[in-house]
Amino acid sequence: MSPDSSTPTCTPTLPGFTCGLDATLRVIAGKWKPLILYFLAQGGPTRYGELRRAVRDASDKMLIQQLKELEADDLIKRTDYKEVPPRVDYSLTPLGLSLAQALVPLCTWGTENMAEVTRVFEQRAAARR
Repeated sequence: MSPDSSTPTCTPTLPGFTCGLDATLRVIAGKWKPLILYFLAQGGPTRYGELRRAVRDASDKMLIQQLKELEADDLIKRTDYKEVPPRVDYSLTPLGLSLAQALVPLCTWGTENMAEVTRVFEQRAAARR
């Protein structure tokens, strides 16, 4: 983006990161993290089973790993109610909520372009056959 644009540029000013986008991508790196953040942003605290159903294709192992990483990065909060049977839920921290809000335009783009993206993926799959 140009410096005269009203949109801020992504410049390499952060130590350890190429730019702000680099920092963001490192935090959401992982196939399921953006979806987890999206689904947690839809409502209040969410139980593991609800997340499991929402993120359908993720294995339990992968979902748990990604949840732990998001918690370690202070994007989500895990609440263990110390009950039998076990009851645990997940919610967004303020940092996680701000990131989830930043993902909204990507969700909108995906919704608006879903037919075209589907067509492109079908063409790619056909070319591999």
